[in-house]
Amino acid sequence: MSPAERVRSVVIVGGGSAGWMAAAYLDAALNRGGRKVAEISLVESPDVPRIGVGEATIPSINHILAVIGIDERDFMRRVDGTFKQSIKFVNWLHNRGEHYYHAFGRYKPTPIDDSGPRWLRSNRSIPFMQTVSAQPLLCEHNLAPKMLGKWDFGARLTYAFHMNALSFADYLCEIATARGVKHYMDHVVDIEMAENGDIDVLKTRNGEQIHADLFVDCTGFAALLIEKKLGVKWVDCSQWLLCDRALTINIPYSHHYLGFVRPYTTATALSAGWVWDIPLQNRRALGYVHSSAFLSEEQAEEELRAFEGQHAKDLSSRVVHFKVGMREKAWVRNCVAIGLASSFIEPLESTGLYLSDLAAVMLAEHFPYHGDMAPLAYRFNRIMANRFYEILDFINMHYCLTRREDSDFWREVRRPERIHDRLKAKLEFWNRKPVSEFDFEDQFLPGQPDTPLGSAGMPGDHRPPIDTGKLFTRSSYEAVMYGMDFMGDEYRERYGDDRPPSAVHRRIVERLAMAPGKLPPHDVWLKQVLGMPDYPRA
Repeated sequence: MSPAERVRSVVIVGGGSAGWMAAAYLDAALNRGGRKVAEISLVESPDVPRIGVGEATIPSINHILAVIGIDERDFMRRVDGTFKQSIKFVNWLHNRGEHYYHAFGRYKPTPIDDSGPRWLRSNRSIPFMQTVSAQPLLCEHNLAPKMLGKWDFGARLTYAFHMNALSFADYLCEIATARGVKHYMDHVVDIEMAENGDIDVLKTRNGEQIHADLFVDCTGFAALLIEKKLGVKWVDCSQWLLCDRALTINIPYSHHYLGFVRPYTTATALSAGWVWDIPLQNRRALGYVHSSAFLSEEQAEEELRAFEGQHAKDLSSRVVHFKVGMREKAWVRNCVAIGLASSFIEPLESTGLYLSDLAAVMLAEHFPYHGDMAPLAYRFNRIMANRFYEILDFINMHYCLTRREDSDFWREVRRPERIHDRLKAKLEFWNRKPVSEFDFEDQFLPGQPDTPLGSAGMPGDHRPPIDTGKLFTRSSYEAVMYGMDFMGDEYRERYGDDRPPSAVHRRIVERLAMAPGKLPPHDVWLKQVLGMPDYPRA
């Protein structure tokens, strides 16, 4: 289309969580208040199965739900949803049963938050996150982040959700189609291009010819539009994150119920990767994320079943193959890739859906009301690349700070060449000073030239992606670094053995004292509010 023409139609290719989240969000954000900015359609192949596992989210999901206008309780009922207040990391440091929490909420004293340095100077008798957040202990006691009645427990607790990803896609499909999004259950067999190099028409098996001004590729790793048709290359990042498989098993509560529902995701390190444990209302979803270079599928299955116990012996399993990396550009000409067609990072910090929901939000923010898409595409690509590499570095840090040497995998991930240069630069800097919110300001790679801002014909700067700390801030880095004993030995030597005890802020102590009388057990809230069945304890 010409630069002067108005963008009037969007076609999303591919269903699943990414496709239906894009459809529902774009429709809600663009076509709100009775206006009709763009006709939105989605083409979903009946031949392509969705990749559906138990899905853990982060608090950004609440923005998506709010914009679409989804009632929280209705959402949780439809997707077997449970609350998530944190991620609990087990056996990541020594493989001796140790753990730490990366909680969603924390107390920040003002005007200066010196919680991290103060804890490092203490005897560290209390884990760092427990000194700045009530949520680790709320999680240990399996308490819900909401009350059964009216809230009167001070500041609200930050939470996200665990949910069934397949049910989430179906739920969004119902909402979007009821509001006017057109749904084609059909298989794309050909893609016609316009003379200027844009995608023009999709041809389907049932004879449909679907034209659009803007196309969104949500076809997963197949990348039908962005790669197969437009030839956009994949940037491989497996040098820094070695895992490339996930072996999944579901544990139905009718088969084995622990007697409680954890309000957090558990990530337990095993011999060649880690296991997610995601509790839903009717089952627990387990997934052993591992490296095929260090473990065969048979060995992974044997290890996962042994880890879970005898009750997992006869349950069916499934292997999901994946590749860590991203497109050189997610938006090229009139095609935007979202979801696995755009990028993938192992979901150690529950960012699987996050990159899809961010892309949907950013596409709405940068929606091309006219055909001159290049400046908007440039900015969109930069935002998505920055966020991808921010997540990559943060996940990379979980591995490189380990002190495990009990398998070839753990020895390999500690090698210097497995640590990204950006992360190395940050860690070297933090050897000299504590983490602060100012450490994420427009960093350059080591040795990177100070290239000029802007170039002929394109607004904006043209530097490589940087870590902007927009998702994982100082609080997140402190949670993982101090949970993994970063700089622990150095501070022990610096301050000696006679260090003051770890201090917990008075407000956190008061909140924890009140919690048992205010917050119900997670499973009690789910049963009384959502109608979760009462399963017998194993």
